[in-house]
Amino acid sequence: MSAYSLRGLSWFNALAANAAEVAGLPASVKAADGTLGDRPARFLAVVADPANRFPRAQNGEVGLLEGWGLAQAVDSAIELDQDSDNKRTLIAIIDVPSQAYGRREEALGIHQALAGAVDAYARARLAGHPVIGLLVGKAMSGAFLAHGYQANRLIALRDPGVMVHAMGKASAARVTLRSVEELEKLAASVPPMAYDIDSYASLGLLWEILSVSQIEQPSAADLTLVEDCLIAAIKDTLAGANDLSTRLGAPNRGASSKVRELLRAQW
Repeated sequence: MSAYSLRGLSWFNALAANAAEVAGLPASVKAADGTLGDRPARFLAVVADPANRFPRAQNGEVGLLEGWGLAQAVDSAIELDQDSDNKRTLIAIIDVPSQAYGRREEALGIHQALAGAVDAYARARLAGHPVIGLLVGKAMSGAFLAHGYQANRLIALRDPGVMVHAMGKASAARVTLRSVEELEKLAASVPPMAYDIDSYASLGLLWEILSVSQIEQPSAADLTLVEDCLIAAIKDTLAGANDLSTRLGAPNRGASSKVRELLRAQW
């Protein structure tokens, strides 16, 4: 059995089955141009590459090559559509266990590589490209910030393997000086500390949660369900603003709203 998740690759292959792959990217970054409904779309995913020259990024982590590769793939879409009234949608298929932790990554500026990806996604969104994130696996730490978090709409598949957090459970336990078991008990009453998708949804960050029958290898019915939801998310995005204001207002985001209110009063 593989040591890394194949969900991101499986969903990329399914959604982009009839799409044209974008050339010139690292092996760990997949991009392909196709259609969703009646609109053009570019599908993007970060996948495992056991031959990655950076060992810390061989299992699907987002490292130097991945950050700059995502930025390149998104930037090229912006450039291609700069004069178009029908800008292609960017579909970020998300299954990323972490950013790449390593001395070489730090020395060579992983913070800049990931910031480059964030910046590209944000510029695409502000330029009028609908950006939709599809969570099919883990969405952890800086990897999620670089790949998917800038989306206009986030859609998650309901499954125990779909989880969102700032860090893995073992790391979070060490940082908070707790055991994993103690951390899980705390998460039951503090939603931002939890990993499950329903707790994340309670923060107002998800647009939709879908249940599929075969999350590891989607069936034809699963694919149709997800594609229909993606098309609906695109329409909803085009009907609204291109900022991220839809994420505010949930009961468990009360502190975020209060902080913004106080900052506006001061500035």
